[in-house]
Amino acid sequence: MTTIHPTAIVHEGARLGAGVEIGPFCIVGPEVTLGDGVQLISHAIVDGVTEIGAECVIHPQSRLGGPPQHLGHKGEKTRLVVGPRNLIRECVTFNAGTVAGRGVTTIGADGMFMVGSHVAHDCIIGDHVVLANNGAVGGHATVGDYVFLGGNAAVHQYTRIGRYAFVGGVSAVTKDVIPFGSVWGVHAHLEGLNLVGLKRRGFAREAIRDLRSAFRLLFADEGTFQERLDDVARVFKDVPEVMEVVDFIRADSDRPLCQPRDDD
Repeated sequence: MTTIHPTAIVHEGARLGAGVEIGPFCIVGPEVTLGDGVQLISHAIVDGVTEIGAECVIHPQSRLGGPPQHLGHKGEKTRLVVGPRNLIRECVTFNAGTVAGRGVTTIGADGMFMVGSHVAHDCIIGDHVVLANNGAVGGHATVGDYVFLGGNAAVHQYTRIGRYAFVGGVSAVTKDVIPFGSVWGVHAHLEGLNLVGLKRRGFAREAIRDLRSAFRLLFADEGTFQERLDDVARVFKDVPEVMEVVDFIRADSDRPLCQPRDDD
């Protein structure tokens, strides 16, 4: 049974699934779709051309589907699509896409977006992603499945963060982060692999061992980076986790690659 608090405003045209709960002083726009079991706790705004997946929980003062924070935006209809079972805490913002970009911002399933976190226009956020308090992802960025973004960390526009990567708190990420990587620092650098995350997610001991060996080879001092990358691809061609890193590095990108800090 769908319930709507008498102080909430649900515009004509909004589509509500079964069992939706809309709490006090919420606003739901006319082009919004709320999936089954979605909960808006109170004082939440969902507007624009926005789809919210089933069983998402949206806490007070969050705004989802608002216009992109982009000087070129002229009010065009663009979209936000949020997958199911996301926990969206207080003061979170997800912006719609831009006509200059993908036209849609996409959030995966089963994520947790802590207080004050932000996803900008045209981003692609994977499944099981965690954005800690005040974490921000700039426009056109791609964040893979199971990424953890620490508190007050910021991801530069167009940056890619590979699956299972960890970004430490208060890190400015201006370069692509390899899958399974762990980056830290005000100007983020690659510290190593996200070994804690890999173990927690049940990766096999052999896969972790191969990733560590490949990492040491890839970021060694001998030869050029391209030569080392080719060596890793040859030696570990039958290890899917390592080849995911290789393919990530070889893919086209608008940003440089985040690498270990040179302490010399």
